[in-house]
Amino acid sequence: MENRNGQHGICGVYCGQCPAGNGRVKTIAGELKRLVDTTRYDWVGYVVKSFRLEEFRKGLEWFADAQCPMCLNGGGAPCENRKCAPAKKLESCLLCGDYLTCKHTEYQREWYPFVTENYNRVKEAGFQKHLEEEEERARAGVDLMGHLERRCCKTVKLGTDQ
Repeated sequence: MENRNGQHGICGVYCGQCPAGNGRVKTIAGELKRLVDTTRYDWVGYVVKSFRLEEFRKGLEWFADAQCPMCLNGGGAPCENRKCAPAKKLESCLLCGDYLTCKHTEYQREWYPFVTENYNRVKEAGFQKHLEEEEERARAGVDLMGHLERRCCKTVKLGTDQ
């Protein structure tokens, strides 16, 4: 399998499953901007004094225009992995024997603990097979949101108690 638009992160996270990398954030922000513009929320600033519609719209415009080009294409958050792996002539940190103890992958192991499974899968099946499997998961709708929601949203309330 060829590297499809750099959809794998050097760090072991598959960018094609990230809402910033797969275009989900861009699409949702664009849709929300369109809804806000067409339903004319100009009045909200009069009701909620601290709300600034123009600032909110600027934020939506930024997200609607932005799409992370992913780290292999120069995007994503700055990290040492982009220096370390190429210095070791590795396509991915998942190919490094120090992955489970490396200080550069500490963040990924903490925030995305499934990368340990990715590392073990690469050792078992090979890097290209792992990428093919991650691409299949992405096409099937698997993304990082479920994991991040469980990690970041400890409680979720729908509606109000009556």
